[in-house]
Amino acid sequence: MKSLSFRKDLIGVQDELLRFAYKLTTDREEANDLLQETSLKALDNEEKYAPDTNFKGWMYTIMRNIFINNYRKVVREQTFVDHTDNLYHLNLPQESGADNTESSYDLKEMHRIVNALPKEYKVPFSMHVSGFKYREIAERLDLPLGTVKSRIFFTRQKLQEELKDFRN
Repeated sequence: MKSLSFRKDLIGVQDELLRFAYKLTTDREEANDLLQETSLKALDNEEKYAPDTNFKGWMYTIMRNIFINNYRKVVREQTFVDHTDNLYHLNLPQESGADNTESSYDLKEMHRIVNALPKEYKVPFSMHVSGFKYREIAERLDLPLGTVKSRIFFTRQKLQEELKDFRN
């Protein structure tokens, strides 16, 4: 009888869990996948649930932990660490025209300016240039979204100011 009650509770929280999953993933398909994975994990660990405790809280915790683990896995798979000194060539498209001396000098100058900034400005800006969204940067650096946006804006302003002589 315990199993029937457990399954009934599980079905009862599906809608709320789906909304929570969507808040975490901001994508319908990913939210559905997360809900499914959470439900399966709960069913696999039914014996670990203590009756007369907060079932919904238990389910939210399972979902949050699965989301965090999946996010960390994706970040680990996408992280590339280059220990070379000439990092300014790292994210250049192959046909960027950076072979010529002038553009190479411009790029070095940009990196000099960015690297001269304090770490709290340099890191969010570098992440943004690498393709991270503001929200992802805020989450990874544990900063408010507004702080991330203002630091990136400040860094852009600093670059424009310092490189005004390079404009055509």
